[in-house]
Amino acid sequence: MNAPTKPRPPKQKLPLPVTLGAATALVAGGTIAYFSLTRQQQLSVMPVGANAIPQDALMVVSVSTDPGKWQQLREFGTPRSQAGFDQSLAQFRDRFLRSRGLEYERDIQPWIGKEVTMAFLPPQAGVSVPPPGQSATPPTQQPTVMVLPIADALKAKEVLEQSPATKGGTWKERDYKGVKIRESQDTAGQSASIAVLDTTQILVANNPTAIDRAIDTVKGGASLTQTPGYGDALTQIKSDDAMARLYVNIPAAANISATTSGRAVPPQTLAQLQQNQGLAATATLANDGIQFKSISWLKPDSQRKFDTSNNAKSIPTRLPGDTLMMASGGDLKQFWQDYSQGVSANPIQLVNPEALKQGMRSTVGLDLEKDLLDWMQGEYSLGLLPAPQGAPGNFPASLVLMVQASDRRAAEETLKKLDGVMANKYAFRVEESKIEGQSVVNWSLPAANVNVTRGWLDGNIAFLSLGAPVAGSFLPKPATTLAENELFRKSTQSELNPRNGHFFVDMDRVLKLQNFPLLQIPAANRAALEAMQSIGVTTAITSDRTSRHDVFVSLRKGNKPGALP
Repeated sequence: MNAPTKPRPPKQKLPLPVTLGAATALVAGGTIAYFSLTRQQQLSVMPVGANAIPQDALMVVSVSTDPGKWQQLREFGTPRSQAGFDQSLAQFRDRFLRSRGLEYERDIQPWIGKEVTMAFLPPQAGVSVPPPGQSATPPTQQPTVMVLPIADALKAKEVLEQSPATKGGTWKERDYKGVKIRESQDTAGQSASIAVLDTTQILVANNPTAIDRAIDTVKGGASLTQTPGYGDALTQIKSDDAMARLYVNIPAAANISATTSGRAVPPQTLAQLQQNQGLAATATLANDGIQFKSISWLKPDSQRKFDTSNNAKSIPTRLPGDTLMMASGGDLKQFWQDYSQGVSANPIQLVNPEALKQGMRSTVGLDLEKDLLDWMQGEYSLGLLPAPQGAPGNFPASLVLMVQASDRRAAEETLKKLDGVMANKYAFRVEESKIEGQSVVNWSLPAANVNVTRGWLDGNIAFLSLGAPVAGSFLPKPATTLAENELFRKSTQSELNPRNGHFFVDMDRVLKLQNFPLLQIPAANRAALEAMQSIGVTTAITSDRTSRHDVFVSLRKGNKPGALP
């Protein structure tokens, strides 16, 4: 006989406030844990001493102290470029170390950490800014702070106490917010300020105000680590074995550039630049060159946003495999607008927008923006193609513009108008012909050996070539494409996908070009360029506030380097 079962007590339900409270605590705890982990990941990719670098620093550079990496870097190049690079390293050593009685191998290498960071501060940290229209005073030094991490505190104390640099000379001590600072000034007027932070870092500055600002930052001032988007940006370009890292404070740098360049910068241009937050990059050594990864980003509250369409897809398959140089993008009109808005504050001006627009009006009677750029809202490229075998030697190459027309009817009207101007105003011979079955229009001026060919490729892509007769190399399509070129593929290999453009230079072949007036390379730059085999750049808009650039510089292997001069 079965024993009578006891009735089970009814299940008690937790009160709703308790349930909601537990759920809220769980979500809050998870959120805190997530952001804490994210913050730790971002801090782990920060450069050494980022907590001591004021947030308004113009530029921050961090370099590895690994002797093996520097040895590998010095092995790249030609004998001439290697000698020039070694001379630059020796000058840096003499300026920052030997001028103060320091030897790197004796005084620094025994105790230093894996990376050294140098920050260039704005002029208010010890340098006066001239009024607008007046030139800057040249003798004033750029205020600089260097952060040296201490890997072995006891060794650092032992070495520096015995160093001739610290034992000799005139050193004065002062206290600033509880931090002891030692300062000296040599006969050339160069000053040095040194402070030790908690036996983990040494600060070195070239003037007292700069080191005071670094200490203020450590004591709670706004630091580089608090820059909006900086940690996330570094995470996207992280390299575990970086040779160097770079950060540029774009708004601050633009202000200084506008003040010191001597050129008037429109207020709207400065306002546009102020919407940018920063640019960061890493450089990593490879067996055959240097890989750079860079990212630029906008302020979180900026009105400006990037177009994320990333339309540059087909151009590498339309250019021939022997292309010498090319630059491509996804929207020529947008590129021109971005370039025009920022060019006045840029220290390097490739083209003056106003001069180009006026030149277009005066020479061919066209409005650059209304007659041309309005229908150039698609993929584009500007390439340099070699002359085919047997071509006349007056032009060893040809410039080729390709652009996808967003309005083919408008494009045809403009191009036909241009045909008439060239024939009637400049006495060009304008003739239609066929190349590989494709209709083209040729402009020729035999007396001046000028030849231009224009036409259309599939997909509403207009092309125009100036120089050697190269249209046959890509009409109707190339026998071998640039996308299949092994050097191009190696130089532009990137995780970025989809992409918004490329830049590529076959440096070996470009430097061998002769008698090409549109590509004159200054002799002073040839030594560095001769060390390179190719340059490849891949770009992408990764969000409406971030853009990425991956760059690979393929370098020659040179002689085994000896001691620095």
